[in-house]
Formats: sequence, structure tokens, C-alpha cells
Amino acid sequence: MVLTSERSRNESHPKQRPAPRASGSSADPRAEKPGLQSRQAAAKLLAAVVDRQTPLDGMLDVEHGNPAYRALSESDRALVRAVLNTALRHLPRIQAIIDSLVETPLPEGARSLYHVLTVAAAQILYLDVPDHSAVDLAVEQARADPRSRRFANLVNAVLRRLAREKVAHLTATHAIPVVPSWFFNRLVQVYGDEHARRIADSLLEPAAIDLTVRSDPEGWADRLGGLVLPTGSVRLAAFSGRIPELAGFAEGEWWVQDAAAAIPAGLFPELAGQRVADLCAAPGGKTAQLALAGADVTAIDQSTSRLKRLQANLARLSLPVQTVEANLLDFQPETPFDAVLLDAPCSSTGTIRRHPDVLWTKGPQDIAKLAGLQERMLRHAMTLVRPGGHLVFSNCSLDPLEGEEVTARVLADVFGWSRVAIDPQRWPGLGEAVSPLGEIRTTPAMLPGHGATAGGLDGFYAVLLRRAD
Repeated sequence: MVLTSERSRNESHPKQRPAPRASGSSADPRAEKPGLQSRQAAAKLLAAVVDRQTPLDGMLDVEHGNPAYRALSESDRALVRAVLNTALRHLPRIQAIIDSLVETPLPEGARSLYHVLTVAAAQILYLDVPDHSAVDLAVEQARADPRSRRFANLVNAVLRRLAREKVAHLTATHAIPVVPSWFFNRLVQVYGDEHARRIADSLLEPAAIDLTVRSDPEGWADRLGGLVLPTGSVRLAAFSGRIPELAGFAEGEWWVQDAAAAIPAGLFPELAGQRVADLCAAPGGKTAQLALAGADVTAIDQSTSRLKRLQANLARLSLPVQTVEANLLDFQPETPFDAVLLDAPCSSTGTIRRHPDVLWTKGPQDIAKLAGLQERMLRHAMTLVRPGGHLVFSNCSLDPLEGEEVTARVLADVFGWSRVAIDPQRWPGLGEAVSPLGEIRTTPAMLPGHGATAGGLDGFYAVLLRRAD
């Protein structure tokens, strides 16, 4: 293992010299310093995401999540979340920097050490954590892990140099896309280089909080200090505090829903008095939109826990719906519906601003597999619609394999169905999102921010289909 540095090549190898131990630390490598457990938890969860493709949300659940995370105080949990989100948002650049500081790649057996370095580098480069603290705790992590103990000196040397040269390293890696290479190459193929870079860069911007309101968007925007988007959603400016503490939450006057996620339910013609099925309905934002429009809604989901969450959300909003726990592919109503909304399971690559782990837990093979599932779901959903009825098919993927190509393939061999072209005038500010075929394709690079209000929106695909009479 050779460290790249300004030191003379005649100097002894870093791991041959004892790493300095901070004052007050114990000789026992298991002794814990304040903040050590939180860094260990962050490295452990980062490894689970990157090496084992484990989604982050489940591990951060305060009741059923990762034990190392649940054992922390709330303030330490907040730090772990900040470190993980920061590391994942900048991971390709952090990896490039670490690789530039270590001439010989770390052996496979030292994979855990790589995550220790990544967690520390994220703090040094992007977070308001004292450099000496990030370095010291990373060295302690290495010492406490038998797999990494022999590299403690390397950790110390690499991170001290990084702290000294952080500006140079940030400048040198500024042009590296912050998404995995497979994903960036696919974005370029689909959207072109310039738009692909804007989508990738959106990962570094805070995602806005959008609300769907029952009525009076202008009034609620004024009351909550936000603005009304062209889509009709209310976008909040940055604020501190908790969502449930905002005016109107307890009264059910609004619910949190990304502006793009609110589009599919808005594509239907008149819904008042119509029987509508919301398939894969939880957590219920689109269900609430359909009910608010006056539809008689049946919400279907195969997850008991997700349906309970939907029911709780709709109870707060005082919007009655029927719920059915069932696998969509097995669901057969007694009579067909006037309209069906299928917001299908997907790779969720359109939500990377909120869930940066998605790009490290999914790959091209997942996109292809999910596209196949969506096609089966769409074909079955079509059988649930009466003649003359409508179906909206949508998902939050950025890849046409999961959207446009599924629709085209199904329409090519299912008799009696056609697209209903979406009118761009209906969605001011999102004209570029409407395709020549009249489908909608939003990306995080659309709807730029205004002043203190963040911009962007989730990536979504949606199409309105009609069954012939």
C-alpha cells in the first residue's frame, strides 16, 4: 500500500509508523470516543447500500431499522442521515479523490476501510464537521475493527492530506458526474449530454417540499410562505421544523406530494361520480386527489402496512375511500371501473434528489426486470376498465424502458386502446415535458427555483389511455 504525498519516497511506509493517538484515548482499541458510534453506524449502512444494494429507508426506520442506527440518540441519528446522504450524493467524486490519494487499490479484504474513508471524506469535503474530528474518529474506527487495524496509519495519512488539500481536490473532481457511470451513460443516450448533466447536478440541490391543497392554492401559498407552481401545487420555501406543525396539516387542508407525482391523477377527464380504481395506491397521495375530485375510489395495495398508512392519511384528510388488500395481478372486480390509475412499481430513478441511494441499489438489470412487471400490470389493468373508460399509466422512473416503451409495446397488440394526447397548455411551465405523442415525461432538471425556493421536481412518466366504446 503506497500513499501518494509530498513526502520523500525515502520516508518509511505510513503503515510502518505508529499513527498518533489523540490525547485522552484509551489503549484499548474498543474504547469509544464521543461520535464514534455514529460514524461506525454510517460506515456500516453505507456498506449495506453500496456493497449489498440494501435500500436506505428501511435501515433508517426507527422501529425496525438497522440496530446500530436505532441504538443512537436522535441527534446522532440526524448526523448519520446527513453523512449518508452527503456521501451518496457525491460518491463518484469522493471515490475519485480517495483513489487519487492511494496509489495501490485497497485489497478486497479492506472493503470496510473504504467506507470508513468515504464517511470521513464526506465530512471533510462537504459537511460542517471539524477536520481533526473527522480524521481522529476515522482512525479510531480503523483501530476498532480487526479487519482494518493494520491500515490505521494509512487512514490517518490519507485524511490529513485530504484536509490540507480539500480545495484542490474539489476543483479537480468538479466535472465528474455525481451519478454512477452506467446511469449517466443512459441519461446521455436518452436526453443528450447537456440535459443529462442537469439531471445529475440536480442530485446536489435540496429537493423542494410540495403540497397538494384541497382548495385556494394562492391563499395557502401566502399563509405558508410558499409559491404556487404552474401545476397547481404549492411549493414551500426552506424552513426549519416539522411538517405536522405547519398550519393546515391537522385540519387536513393539504398533503405533501411532489409536483410531478400530482400530475398523473390530474390527467383524467371529469371524475365526479365516476368509479375509479387506484392500483398500487399507498401511501395515498393520488388516491386523495381522485377522491377530492369527487370520484368513488377503490384503493388497492398488496401491503397490509402500506394500506394502514394510506387509511391513516385519508382519515386525516376526511376523504372516504374503499380499500382492498390484494395483488393487482389477481384483482378482479365484479364490474369494470370507469377509470383506473396504475402508478406502477419502478426503479424510482426519478426520485434521486430525495433518495440518492436508489442509484446504488438498482442497476440496468433491475430496470429491465421492472419494465417486464409493469407491462404485465398494464395489460391486466386494461381489463379492469369499461368500454369508453380511461386509464392513466405512470411511474417515477427516468428511463423510457419503464415508460414510453412499455406503452408502445402494449398498444401495438391490445385491440381497442389508444393514447389521449395531453394538451401542453394544460401544464404551463412544463411544455418541454409533453412529448409529440402527448405523453408526459418530467425530469429533475425542469421547473427551476425562484429565490429562496428550491427548484426541480421528480422524474415522472405518465400517459392517458382510452378504451374504445
